[in-house]
Amino acid sequence: MRIAPRWSLLLGFCAFAFSSVLAADTKDLKSTPQAKAYEAVLKAVQAGDFGAYKKAMTKESAKKMDEQMKEMKMDPKKAMEFMKAMAPEDLKYTDLKVDGKKATLKATAKVGGEPNNKGTIELEQEDGQWKVATQSWTNAK
Repeated sequence: MRIAPRWSLLLGFCAFAFSSVLAADTKDLKSTPQAKAYEAVLKAVQAGDFGAYKKAMTKESAKKMDEQMKEMKMDPKKAMEFMKAMAPEDLKYTDLKVDGKKATLKATAKVGGEPNNKGTIELEQEDGQWKVATQSWTNAK
């Protein structure tokens, strides 16, 4: 009879310790150069600063953005307003994989007012700095 309470206590302690390690890891993700690069994109979007936004993106992504805006006949101000409306809120980084000059950052957030979204942010190192190549968000309902 005494063994069961001891096992329960041990399992409870292990679960607490493991959850503390996971929490520390996700907090540490925010301080990575890759997360900081993504934060620069979000900061530019919130400020409506199209120039800063393009600087935080890879050259290829910035070029594609210009092409899309031209195709949609959208000026930078309207594009930034749209991006601001769709920017992730309550952002939590969940994983980071770095492979040389490429990285994939995973996150969860509320997007467009909808909770439970999972995001994948692809980054590349250009000219010695991490920049965002693409990002995609899907609702995890």
